[in-house]
Amino acid sequence: MPNRNMDVERIVGQFRRFGPVGPVYEVLGVVRSLDDYDALLRVRIIETGEEAEYRYSHAVDDPKEN
Repeated sequence: MPNRNMDVERIVGQFRRFGPVGPVYEVLGVVRSLDDYDALLRVRIIETGEEAEYRYSHAVDDPKEN
């Protein structure tokens, strides 16, 4: 994986927002590595409790929530 993805585990447990005004989500864990040097994460959307899969490359670009 490229350097950007080397610390994919460090994002687990963080709260982030889908873009500048989207809903807040919590990163629950890493599902698997992908062939395109990315990883798939399991996230929970706080507003709804829904869980979904989301690309690491997208999550690291999303703003952190405190």
